[in-house]
Amino acid sequence: MSRILITSALPYINGIKHLGNLVGSQLPADLYARFQRARGNEVMFICATDEHGTPAELAAAKTGEEVAAYCARMHEVQADLARGFGLSFDHFGRSSSPQNHALTQHFAGKLYEAGLIEEVSEKQVYSIADGRFLPDRYIEGTCPNCGYENARGDQCENCTKQLDPTDLINPRSQISGSTDLEVRETKHLFLKQSAMRDKLNDWIDSKSDWPVLTTSIAKKWLNDGDGLQDRGITRDLDWGIPVKRGDEDWPGMEGKVFYVWFDAPIEYIAATAEWAEATKGGDTAWERWWRTDKGADDVRYVQFMGKDNVPFHTLGFPATIMGSNEPWKLVDYIKSFNYLNYDGGQFSTSQGRGVFMDQALDILPADYWRWWLLRHAPESSDSEFTWEHFQSSVNKDLADVLGNFVSRVTKFCRSKFGEEVPSGGDLGEAETALIADLTARIRTYEKHMDAIEVRKAAQELRAIWAVGNEYLQEAAPWSVFKEDPDRAAAIIRLMLNLIRVYAVLSAPFIPTAAAKMLSGMNTMDTGWPDDVKAALSVLPEGHAFTVPDVLFAKISDEEREGWQAEFAGKRA
Repeated sequence: MSRILITSALPYINGIKHLGNLVGSQLPADLYARFQRARGNEVMFICATDEHGTPAELAAAKTGEEVAAYCARMHEVQADLARGFGLSFDHFGRSSSPQNHALTQHFAGKLYEAGLIEEVSEKQVYSIADGRFLPDRYIEGTCPNCGYENARGDQCENCTKQLDPTDLINPRSQISGSTDLEVRETKHLFLKQSAMRDKLNDWIDSKSDWPVLTTSIAKKWLNDGDGLQDRGITRDLDWGIPVKRGDEDWPGMEGKVFYVWFDAPIEYIAATAEWAEATKGGDTAWERWWRTDKGADDVRYVQFMGKDNVPFHTLGFPATIMGSNEPWKLVDYIKSFNYLNYDGGQFSTSQGRGVFMDQALDILPADYWRWWLLRHAPESSDSEFTWEHFQSSVNKDLADVLGNFVSRVTKFCRSKFGEEVPSGGDLGEAETALIADLTARIRTYEKHMDAIEVRKAAQELRAIWAVGNEYLQEAAPWSVFKEDPDRAAAIIRLMLNLIRVYAVLSAPFIPTAAAKMLSGMNTMDTGWPDDVKAALSVLPEGHAFTVPDVLFAKISDEEREGWQAEFAGKRA
């Protein structure tokens, strides 16, 4: 049994996320976690809401709530939606937790002791109208690199270039919209990432199995221009983790907080500590996942994220961990994703364009969305959601292939043999060939899942469903029954067992439908089909079952057209 630590990039607390956010980190991480658990491995799957920084303050201001109250409320909203989509986190934490406060301050102290933090006087944008310094995300303007007009002061979402607020052209305050800004001097702490460049470069070079998307982004940040830059890790904000060196105050840093991108990745560790407290696993139970001197040396650590998060996870967070000179677990594999676009454009909260997680669950059960999103995950390039494509995939994959198979087998058996696994008959050459085909395909499916090749895994799973349909059509038990009932019984007995196997294989993708299939087969046996022949005889003769409800209803043209109009938003 292996031990696997899985973390998904933390969703910002400021509102409900759209389907592109979901497929960019949390959903594929859940797929991998469910698969590894099904194979008998010990899994710790961690995520949390990212609650500090400008987005939280701005969102709270719009609702008229105190920031802490807003974050507490939105954490519950996001946790509820995660449950709705079947995301199987072992713990869904909060970056504002006491554990993250303590760990962030601890890391800052260790980095200071290692000589990797320095105090820098820098020029920062001050808003006359707002009467305050504006941290990077409080400022918008035109990106000097690509000309995008709504670039933030820390990074351009369009070209992903790292920015400083003073780089922006025609900057404006996010708070008031004022352009009455001036540059004033203030002091902040900087993490000396440049001192870690060679160490980070060697570490990244050692990860020869990482996706090209991950390593190319990391290398770009390491080598572009003057190379890896030192990074400010404090901000002039009220909401955040107060700047301290461990338990000690930091002279000159009074009233400042740590930058959200410094504390957010540390929450992966802190959320595991939150889990230990919540489950009463003991104060140090989390350390066996994170401290290599406490047992984490045999852990495989896998991170999931969108491509915009890659620089902070390949450079900033590793620099923090390495620079502490403590035995913390470093990531082994980073699975990064491109963007999911929406119907010829981009998802847009402000324009009401696209489908968001709460809206999706109001329309259809989670498995419909899980299947399409994972089947078309933006791995090698950006992908696009269209309603026509969604309708086609649901109808052809889920309804026509898997759902139809389950319905035909169970209803035929009920009509001819009753609601129990029939007895009699033997398997022949066709069944031997089927088992061989299924065995080869299941091994391929496992290989893709282990490699986190999401689209290939989905494609192979669909092919496994199709094999059963093809066999059923050729074996034609409805015709055989007239002349040889025992032969028909043997065919249907095999197919009822195949429904159980399909449920086990499909559970990482469509867990609710898989549970219905198992319930219909009246079994809790989720044993993985390592031996496919044995797996196809788990349900014995005489075992009772029930005909499941329709697994997947087809999407009509009228429904698709209505949703397409409803979520079109205002096109730019």
